[in-house]
Amino acid sequence: MNTVNTLPIEDVQNTPDVRHLAIDKVGIKSIRHPVKVKDKSGGVQHTVAMFDMYVHLPHNFKGTHMSRFVEILNMNEREISIESFETILNEMVKRLEAQSGYVEMRFPYFINKSAPVSGVKSLLDYEVSFIGEIKNGKFDITVKVLVPVTSLCPCSKKISDYGAHNQRSHVTVTALINDFIWVEDIIRMVEEQASCELYGLLKRPDEKYVTERAYDNPKFVEDMVRDVAARLNEESRIVKFIVESENFESIHNHSAYALIENDKRLSH
Repeated sequence: MNTVNTLPIEDVQNTPDVRHLAIDKVGIKSIRHPVKVKDKSGGVQHTVAMFDMYVHLPHNFKGTHMSRFVEILNMNEREISIESFETILNEMVKRLEAQSGYVEMRFPYFINKSAPVSGVKSLLDYEVSFIGEIKNGKFDITVKVLVPVTSLCPCSKKISDYGAHNQRSHVTVTALINDFIWVEDIIRMVEEQASCELYGLLKRPDEKYVTERAYDNPKFVEDMVRDVAARLNEESRIVKFIVESENFESIHNHSAYALIENDKRLSH
């Protein structure tokens, strides 16, 4: 006859550690979960996000409870929303008895754009991240958006008898916010500063427009980050930002890159 072992199973994670080294972030990385995101047009996008979830581990604990991160992710409705984002973070810190916690979710976000001349509509995707962090009871949320645009080289235009080389550029804005802001608003702040924005579908009149628009509006990578940073400085809902631009050069086998960082709180 088999007997069931009723002895308690040892909780190794709760055993003490003698190395006296705290861990800044420990948890799970790259777990997928469905999410729903409201868009500015009034709709809801259903997508899948990649989650990273970490807590601070004091020096005297050997490990954290990895399974609890997954439990917290699944305790909500089937699809996690932005509204439940702070709740997840608070629950994570509470259940894992941590002083600080960090949750990041990355997902594709789609905007239905109209071509500039024909008006034909098509979807364009953007890489978006929401990053929530709790430290000493204070909650902060950061929005990160990668916006693909076109840039045209002012030097090439100046020195050439005709034509100028252009490139696809990735402009990334990482913004700490103090109030709600639509993802679309951040995207527009970037696209308005580019040589030209991108579209998913273009007819011939649209192609003529975007080619000439970029030619009439040349931008170095330095121009791009300065112009976007100047626009972000005007936005009161953004208190701190990093703006990066990577231009994938069409006549070189390397990228051009620039970055500006500004914490508006330090200037007051």
